[in-house]
Amino acid sequence: MTILVAVVLGAVIGILLGLLGGGGSILAVPALVYGLGIPLGQAVPMSLIVVGIASLFGAIPKIRTGQVQWRVAGVFAVAGLLAAFAGSAVNRLLPPALTLAGFAIVMIAAGIRMLSKSESVGTACRVEGSTVNWRRCTSRAVPAGLGVGFLTGLFGVGGGFLIIPALVLLLGIEMSVAVGTSLVIVTANSGSGLLAYLGNLDLDWVLVAVFTATAIGGSLVAGHFGKKADTRRLQTWFAYLIFAVAAFVLVEVIFLR
Repeated sequence: MTILVAVVLGAVIGILLGLLGGGGSILAVPALVYGLGIPLGQAVPMSLIVVGIASLFGAIPKIRTGQVQWRVAGVFAVAGLLAAFAGSAVNRLLPPALTLAGFAIVMIAAGIRMLSKSESVGTACRVEGSTVNWRRCTSRAVPAGLGVGFLTGLFGVGGGFLIIPALVLLLGIEMSVAVGTSLVIVTANSGSGLLAYLGNLDLDWVLVAVFTATAIGGSLVAGHFGKKADTRRLQTWFAYLIFAVAAFVLVEVIFLR
C-alpha cells in the first residue's frame, strides 16, 4: 500500500513540475510526511532527491530546444549554494512543528502568487540586441537566488514557485525560457540542499527510488504533452490545492499535535 501511495504522489509531483516548471515540489514534503508517514527529518532530504532528479529530467527537453538562460541559472545556483546550507542548519535547530507551520505559510504565499493576474514583465535581464546588462541583472538575481536557496535548505522545496515569478516579473525573461531555466535552477538548488544533509541521511531507498521514478515519468509525460494545456487554469486549480494542503498542515500542527 505504501508503494502504491508513493507511485501516485510521485506521479502528481512530476506532472506538476513538467507542466508548470515548478510548484510540484511544494507538495513533496507534505506528501511524504502525511501521505507516507515519513518523519520530517527524512522527508526534507528525500524531497530534495525526488524533486532534483525529476527537475533534471524535465529540463532535458528544454535544454535541447535552447529554452534555458544559462547565465541567469548560474547566478541563481551559485547564490543558492551557501544559502541552502544555511537553511538546512536552521532546519536542524527548529522543532518539526514550527518548521511545518512555516512551510504552510510559504505554501499560502505561493498559492496567492499563482492566483495573481499580473501581466507585468521585468526588464533587468531582458536581452537587447543579443546583450544583457549583467550589472543590473545580477544585482536582482543574486538576492532572489539567496532567498530561494535558503528556502530549499530549510523546507526541502525546489523553489520553482518563487523562481518563475522572479525570472518573469523581476528579470524580464520570457515564460517559455523561464520554465526551462527554473527547472535547471531547481535541479542545482536541490543538489546544494542535499549536500547539507549528507551526513545525516537515513532513508528508505526503495521508497525513494519508486517516488523518484514515478516523478520522472510524470515530468517527462507532462513536458511532452503540456504544450496544449491551459497553464493559467492549471495554476488556478493548483493554487486552491495548495491552500487546502496548507490548511490541513496548520490544523495538524496547531490542534492535533
